[in-house]
Amino acid sequence: MRAAVLRKTGDETLDVVDAEAVSFGPGRVRVRMHRAGLCHSDLSVMTGLVPHPTACVLGHEGAGEVVEVGQGVTSVKAGDRVIVCWMPPCDACPSCRAGEGHLCRSGYRNLATPNFRVGEDPVPGMFGAGVFAEEVVIAANAAVPIPDDLPYDIAALIGCGVTTGIGAALNTARVRPGSSVAVIGLGGVGMSIVQGAKVAGAARILAVDPTPNRRDWALGFGATDTAAPEQLKDTVKRLTGGVGFDYAFEAVGRPATLRSAYDTARNGGTVCLVGVGGQRDLPDIGMGELVGSEKKLLPSFYGGADVRRTYATIIDLWRAGRLDLESMITHHVPLDGIDEALRQMRTGEALRTVVDIA
Repeated sequence: MRAAVLRKTGDETLDVVDAEAVSFGPGRVRVRMHRAGLCHSDLSVMTGLVPHPTACVLGHEGAGEVVEVGQGVTSVKAGDRVIVCWMPPCDACPSCRAGEGHLCRSGYRNLATPNFRVGEDPVPGMFGAGVFAEEVVIAANAAVPIPDDLPYDIAALIGCGVTTGIGAALNTARVRPGSSVAVIGLGGVGMSIVQGAKVAGAARILAVDPTPNRRDWALGFGATDTAAPEQLKDTVKRLTGGVGFDYAFEAVGRPATLRSAYDTARNGGTVCLVGVGGQRDLPDIGMGELVGSEKKLLPSFYGGADVRRTYATIIDLWRAGRLDLESMITHHVPLDGIDEALRQMRTGEALRTVVDIA
């Protein structure tokens, strides 16, 4: 079969090579991949912003069909359609027992079991997944069943970016009806936050991004206003009289944009940090202003709740016509075209690109 391999950190392209899906056995399942989403976290692994062992098969956001199950697997069977969950709850650790399955770290253990072989070399999949491949072997709890009416391309996006963004709005920040929301950063996660805020009933949604076409897309997904970053301060003054927004979301992962989000929120408002930055990126927010303003700073990881529950909520909202997930997909590419898709993501030409694998 074929797989897209990142040879080393810092490479800007992937090698699509012959590979073998390995490590099948008890407690594991073999999945034929149908669709995979290209997420900004893939770029972060390539640049080294998110540390990850290399070489690796890239990709963590995908959906496919179970073709074989190992001994002891009862959660799925051959023929089931599934989302590949890159950080699945184990239902046994302290986080899972506390009802916070999204903070379960059992998925990291999958990295200790390389699930590919390229030539004679064992190679891990990104975050234990590696969905830029025609087939993948994963832990059984990483294969989450989906209904038959959910298309594979939409299911792939739910696997990470859509869940991260919509969950941040609904689960972490808990946006209230009639409130005002600002979203800084309009990639796949930021655009999902916009949709989540709309579903929650926000009256005003300001979408902020330097790329004009992303601001235009945001209006179609529920934003009421848009601004370039350099216009943000004046826009907050014009729309709120300088008071600020009830909620401000940061979906970039940089100290400067977290600072902007903090300044955009009103006193007593909520600042929700969703973008993944570097381990050494430190926010420029003083202790005095944190206490004096009573702005709540809420980090949100993978949707802020058990991902299986958030997946189900998103699917229900999509079925009800309250989420437009189809329009978030602006490009489709074959596996061999993944480097062009990476270029489009870097330049902002694409919102979400789906890799058509089977």
